[in-house]
Amino acid sequence: MSASRHAWNRAADALERWIGLDLVLAASRLGIGALFFYSGRTKVDGLLQVTDGAVALFRDEYRLPIVDPAFAAHAAAYAEHLFPLLLVLGLATRFSALALLGMTLVIEVFVYPDAWPTHLSWAALLLLLAARGGGAWSLDRALALR
Repeated sequence: MSASRHAWNRAADALERWIGLDLVLAASRLGIGALFFYSGRTKVDGLLQVTDGAVALFRDEYRLPIVDPAFAAHAAAYAEHLFPLLLVLGLATRFSALALLGMTLVIEVFVYPDAWPTHLSWAALLLLLAARGGGAWSLDRALALR
């Protein structure tokens, strides 16, 4: 093995030890959780009072097929509060990640199909969490849940 390849591999090994999967999982939980939580906050007043503007958004811009706009606005607002909170805690991480992945797919297919690079970045984090769980710094691990 060449000296430069050996040095490169040693540096990569060091990064893998220093960063570690648990840090990546925690950062993923916090990052994607914050993104969805802040989106949910734009749909409500106070704690969880869905706004007329959120319903109008689902009726006039999102226009999901079959689903009533008022129901969709409420479901999205509640999901964007519950699942991110669970992700941040690392509780039901895999389930929460899959729920938000489902929301991402609906947004991509029915609402903003041209925003696939953004949605792919969300999906990558959510797939990581669904596949690997919450990591060592999660309630899932503390409660011995997989």
